[in-house]
Order: sequence, then C-alpha cells, then structure tokens
Amino acid sequence: MNPTVAPSTRMPTLIFPTSTDAARHVATLMAKMIRENNASGVPTVLGLATGSTPVGLYRELIRMHKEENLDFSRVVTFNLDEYFPMPKDDSHSYNRWMQETLFSHINIKPENVHIPDGTVKPGAVADHCERYEEAIRKAGGIDIQILGIGRTGHIGFNEPGSPKTARTRLVTLDPVTKRDAASGFFGEENVPQQAITMGTATILEARKVILMAFGEHKAPTVQKAVENPPSESIAASFLQEHSDSTFILDAAAASDLTLYRRPWEIGPVVWKPELIRQAVIWLSLKVHKGLLKLSDNDFREHHLYELLREHGPAENLGYRVFQDRFQTIINHPAGNDPKRTILVFSPHPDDDVISMGGTIIRLVEQGHKVHIAYMTNGNIAVFDHDALRFTDFVESFHRIFQLDQQNTSEVKKRVTEFLKNKKPGQPDTDDVLKIKALIRETEARAAALACGIPPEQLEFMDLRFYRTGTIAKNPIHPQDITDIVNLFERLKPYQIYVAGELSDPHGTHRLCAEAIYEAVRRVRAKKQDFDVWLYRGAWEEWEPHQIEMAVPLSSDVLDRKKEAIFRHQSQKDRAMFPGSADKREFWQRAEWRNTQTAQLYDQFGLPEYYAMEAFVRWKDA
Repeated sequence: MNPTVAPSTRMPTLIFPTSTDAARHVATLMAKMIRENNASGVPTVLGLATGSTPVGLYRELIRMHKEENLDFSRVVTFNLDEYFPMPKDDSHSYNRWMQETLFSHINIKPENVHIPDGTVKPGAVADHCERYEEAIRKAGGIDIQILGIGRTGHIGFNEPGSPKTARTRLVTLDPVTKRDAASGFFGEENVPQQAITMGTATILEARKVILMAFGEHKAPTVQKAVENPPSESIAASFLQEHSDSTFILDAAAASDLTLYRRPWEIGPVVWKPELIRQAVIWLSLKVHKGLLKLSDNDFREHHLYELLREHGPAENLGYRVFQDRFQTIINHPAGNDPKRTILVFSPHPDDDVISMGGTIIRLVEQGHKVHIAYMTNGNIAVFDHDALRFTDFVESFHRIFQLDQQNTSEVKKRVTEFLKNKKPGQPDTDDVLKIKALIRETEARAAALACGIPPEQLEFMDLRFYRTGTIAKNPIHPQDITDIVNLFERLKPYQIYVAGELSDPHGTHRLCAEAIYEAVRRVRAKKQDFDVWLYRGAWEEWEPHQIEMAVPLSSDVLDRKKEAIFRHQSQKDRAMFPGSADKREFWQRAEWRNTQTAQLYDQFGLPEYYAMEAFVRWKDA
C-alpha cells in the first residue's frame, strides 16, 4: 500500500490508510536491514518501544520470523524505558511485556536484550543509567529507533520541558501521561510516579528514527510535532532536526494536519463537492457567519480565492452547502416504512446508549425492531467494590429465599479473599471476571429496556479477542468474524450501526469495527446487503462537513437517553476508564456533544433543534 506523503510538514511524514498497513511498512524496512546485516555478518541494533502502538509491528515481525525465516540471532535491542520502581515479572513491567509480546516468539539471544531495570535501588539509578548509555555505545549505536508519541508529545518518557541534551535518566511522569496509563493499572492512583527513560539526545543519535502514531486521539499532538517549530514543550518535535527521521501515521492520526484540515492553503486543489463543502463550512465557522451570509470578501481574505473564482459567487457557494447540509437532517433514520430490522453494534455494553441512544429511541418509536449486539462483556471496567457489593447481594438473596446457600457462600469467600489481597493492577480471577461481566450484562438489559428494547432482542456476543482479563487484547479471532456473519444471516438487518470512533483508549472499538467490516464484506459477497452507518461516542464527534445523517432529538428524547446511560450504574459517577483528560461523566459528554451538534447546524443558518446525533455512511476502501 503506497502511503500519502504530507507536503505541509517540517519532516518526512507518511500516511497510510490503516495502522495495519503502517505496521507492515515499518516491519518491511526493519526486516530488510536485518537481512542485509546478517548477510554481512554484522549485528542490527534496534531501539524498541512499548505500548499499544507497536503491537502490530511486533506481530508482523513475528510472522516474518515464523513464515519467512527472518533471523534475529544477530539482533541487539535497547528498550526506551521502564516504570520505576517495577519488578521485572510484574504484569505492568515493560520487561515482561516485551518478553510476552515479541522476544519469546523470535530467536533473539537473551544476552542481546537490554531494558532499563526498574528494580535497581534508588541510590544506584544514576549509575545504572550511565551503564545503559555505555552499552548502547559499545553496541555501535542504534540503527533503527522505533518510537510512539504520548499526548504530551513525549517520546520515551521525555515529558514537556525535557531538554534536547537529556540522556538516560530517572524522570517524574506528567499527570496527563499517568492518566493515559491509568487503564493499564486499573486506576490512576496505581500508576508509578517515575520511570527510567532514554533521553532525547540518546534517541537523536540513532541512525534512523521511525515514530509511529495511530488514532484520532494522537492527531492534535502529531500536528504540533510535525508542523510547528521544535520546542521543549513537544519532545517529539526535536525529530525535525534529525537527518533520517520519519513519522508513520494512519489516516486518523493525520487528520489534524493542514493537508486534511485546510488543503487549499498548501497549493492548488481539485474542488470536488466534498472539499467545497469542507471549505465553506470551515469558513462559516471561522468568520462566525451563517452559510447564507458569507460574502465574496470572506472567501478572498481566507485563502479561498480560487474556490470563489471557480465556483462562486459566495451567494451560490453558501446556498449550495446550505442545501447539502439541510438534506442530512433525517427524522426517520430507517425510512418511513415500519417493522424493519435494525442491528446496532456496541463494542462495550454502554456504547450504544452513550453514542446513539436518542436514535435508538426514535427507531423504536417509529415501529422498527431494533436488536443490539454487545460485542464484549466489558468486565475489566468494573470496580472491585461493585463486584463485592453484588456478591454480597446474591448471597443475601439466596439466604432470604432459601436457595443454594452453600455454593453461594463458597463463591463469596473466594471472591472476598482474592479482592482483599489483590495487588494494584493485578488481573482478576475467573470468578471475579464472571461477576463483573454479569454486572455489565444486567446493566445493558436495563438500559435497553429504557429505550424500549426487550431482552430477547439483545445479543451478548462475548467475542474472543477481548477475553484476556487485561487491557491488552488479542488479535481478532476468525470465529469472531464468523459469529458476526451468522448474526447478519439470522437477522437479515435493513441497517446496521457501528462504532466508528477509533479513539477509545483501549483499542476495542477499532478491533470491533475491523471485525464487522470483514463480516460485511463476506455477506455482501453472498449478495446480502444493508446500509452501514457509523456513530461516534464519548471521545469524538464527526466533523460537521463529514456528517451524512443528523437525527434531531427533542429534550424529552435526550432525557430518556440520559436515563438509559444512568442504568449503567457501574460506569456512573466515576468510570474505571473515562478516557482522555475529560473528567465529565459519559452522560454529560453525550449531552454536550448532541446539543453542540445542533448548535452548529443552527450557526450555519439551518433549522434549530434541541440536540442531534450524527452519523456517516461506511464506504469500503
């Protein structure tokens, strides 16, 4: 897959359609160097990163090793960082993560693996860091350094304010970094305060640097790193000064670049209808005028003279986009004919009502049969105290009604004993995971009922890729896709709705979407077809020029939607994984997002509604 080269950046930036395409590209580059060095009898020194970003890269390298005989026996590795203090066998240790994710699957020699040691005594950290630097020098320096980027712009754990001259050292983590890591530790309070990290200077000495970034949540930071001048506030921006560094992005992470936000500022463009709509809407918001109030001077003063010359005057352009956006307002999202079957996919047991609860209510009111498929059980997002509370409830329930008290008491004893001695971030036992899954399932049934959907129209799929009991997820299992295909064939839906928001902090939405898309391709090959609409949820909303269907919601419907969200009590008040720096509850975010979309339409001069839920149609690549 040939990437798009971003022309507006201050350093080479390649954009791939998906993170999978990007990972394959980087793996191919690394494999080429390894093979060339192996043939010459010299080692290849790799600088490696951890986290969700390089997982696809490591899986592709493992595939190359097993299927294409890629030999790692001469490879030497140096990892970027490690939490401090951190035992090597801890489930959160980068040492353990690297062993489980990559090293145990390839033929690398243990003595060639180097990872900062989170077990050294505090007084010995400085000496350990100096020896780490010396080991890199003795290895001949790093040939290829792989990086991710944090929302603070950090590379490794070089947080804002880190100087360009910094070497391997002990650092204190930024609050934003701790918040982003909280999901893996089951709570921000469990994230270590410090970490040992390679310094910016060490990273910049690598002969080749590749930074990978995927997802919409990385887009604002990526834009600052590659389009703004180098600054200590964004450590990744120092890569602009490296002689051979490249940003490798998926389309989502590149979405804030000028190439996509305002391509007309870069150079001549072909004014297709989609780009005309984007430019006119951008101008309307920029000058705070309705679409029908835009003037020729507005276009001239904001780099849109060519658009005005080719498709003007302003009156025509404003009216054209006004009519286009007016057509997106749909009061009957499944059409006027009742009794159609609608299938809503919900990655977690609350995404349906958070993201499109109002539209679900509308569909039910309009006589359609709405099914909801909960793709994962969401059990890792339940607090321990909720598991204890429900365990206590069940035991009391059985005692009052003289049911199976002995087995219930034994389960309660096991659960209570485990949770009493549970270490911060320790994965749950099967007992606890089952209880937490049951909590999410009963909440989902209650929320669906608040929308008018009976329990028999709910599908709890419990897809296999999610069944790890930890934040890290397995690849999509082939049977997961088959299960979705079977659901399509059984229900024969008129429409399906899919979570198109890929910024969720766990990556579950992305994996669910990929599985659904593949299933859709398979049934379409069998001549079964239906409309596929994408919604967004708690973290992002579609840009106004992207929206293809906006469903108006009254204040009463929005109140019912919030009531459905409230039924997810384990996620109320304080969610285990709220995502981003937004401290508002999910219902507050949803209410704000829906009313904000309606206000945008009002600003354009379109009909004024209380709230709106927005969708785009999925177009297969």
